Amino acid sequence: MTVLVNPTALSDHKARDFKMLIDGKWEAGASDPIERVAPSHGVVVSRFPTGSKKDAERAIAAARKAFDLGPWPRMTAAERSAILLKAADLIEARAEELAFLDAIEAGKPITQVRGEIAGSVDIWRYAAALARDLHGESYNTLGDGTLGVVLREAIGVVSIITPWNFPFLIVGQKLPFALAAGCTTVVKPSELTSGSTLVLGEILQEAGIPDGVVNIVTGTGPEVGAVMTSHPDVDMVSFTGSTGVGKLTMSNAAQTLKKVSLELGGKNPQIVFPDADLDAFIDAAVFGAYFNAGECCNAGSRLILHKSIASDVVKRIAELSKAVKVGDPLNPSTQVGAIITPQHLEKISGYVAGARGSGARVAHGGETLDLGMGQFMSPTILEEVTPDMAVAREEVFGPVLSVLTFETSAEAIRIANSIDYGLSAGVWSRDFDTCLTIGRSVRAGTVWMNTFMDGASELPFGGYKQSGLGRELGRHAVEDYTETKTLNMHIGKRTSWWMPQTEKLA
Repeated sequence: MTVLVNPTALSDHKARDFKMLIDGKWEAGASDPIERVAPSHGVVVSRFPTGSKKDAERAIAAARKAFDLGPWPRMTAAERSAILLKAADLIEARAEELAFLDAIEAGKPITQVRGEIAGSVDIWRYAAALARDLHGESYNTLGDGTLGVVLREAIGVVSIITPWNFPFLIVGQKLPFALAAGCTTVVKPSELTSGSTLVLGEILQEAGIPDGVVNIVTGTGPEVGAVMTSHPDVDMVSFTGSTGVGKLTMSNAAQTLKKVSLELGGKNPQIVFPDADLDAFIDAAVFGAYFNAGECCNAGSRLILHKSIASDVVKRIAELSKAVKVGDPLNPSTQVGAIITPQHLEKISGYVAGARGSGARVAHGGETLDLGMGQFMSPTILEEVTPDMAVAREEVFGPVLSVLTFETSAEAIRIANSIDYGLSAGVWSRDFDTCLTIGRSVRAGTVWMNTFMDGASELPFGGYKQSGLGRELGRHAVEDYTETKTLNMHIGKRTSWWMPQTEKLA
């Protein structure tokens, strides 16, 4: 592990004061702002309005009015697409500003965030293309007297709630598709990392989004999020976050039977066979475990290794882990940045201590790092982990890799499927039959074969079991924000009478 430290990087930074966006107007909160302390340097870098229940209600009312009476749902798809394309261009133009905000507020490596912003630009352009592809169906096969048409209509007002670990990327997996469908929205970013989403509000205004179509309210889940998930004027909720809060979101939405899309936690396995390209896998294992400091629902946090190769593979992963660059997120060479809060660092450390107490052995790392500039965790490998341990079943959300072993394919599949999550998985083998058998057997929304955490705007993303409901991205993403309406049209004179004509005339 290489440590990159620059304690003075933010010493001259002036904290940025933000306002929230409601019905086209930028407003400060009524109470003291939320101060965001950079997890990497321990200084205040941003101040966000502390939104209230009343602010959330006003934002929902603005979105409701914009949907019921405003121009956005009534524009042509081409007109909406043009605005989304302009927004993508403006995001690209302000990419460095957006990347800096996510880096200092979330502790993410700046080079990594630049890639996320570029990926977001591509998603906005993809959503713009899908706006013009949204269509219904027609049925001219129902007989001479009937024509059936199925319409797709925007579902209405959508509450979008995003997490702190990918502040700009995840709002980009939701908002442009809702807008492409013609919906209006209320967005609540995490109170820890709201800056880039608020800048996005400025960008959308410049791009030509009408007032009330995108409202951004900052604040806490109990105060703002609870209103957004339960209010009767909201038609759909799209939430990304922990499984626990996802269950609460679903419960709130059930009171008015809203449509709910949930992207939740993961405990993602990589199953490795002896014939795999081990050089490629070991690099992917280090990337999958430590990318975004492991604060990633897709993290490859469980290695399920064939017993015949386990010892050698763990040694090689530990050796490569020594070269991972940990430290200042603003250093372009940094690969692992800071942990989001001191409380979360304590939680990660607790999982490592619990695993040790249950019989696991630390093959690398295992300790917090005092760099004199925030909170950091060393890349960690735990071996001799068994499937019943908490560290093998629960989402640690940190740079901690748990190693388990198997002897047969059936055993590997059983271990992979033995937990409550099913977001993603990986399988490594040069034998395509092996890869395909595992890919079809593992209960996960995405299965990577001889790669890990690759993605594209065209590929759907979401999970099985307690990893969520619904899918984001892909060519059907806009459809998720629509309702279907059937128009059943009779042609010509009525030919099927319920009442006999003589009785009807009498």
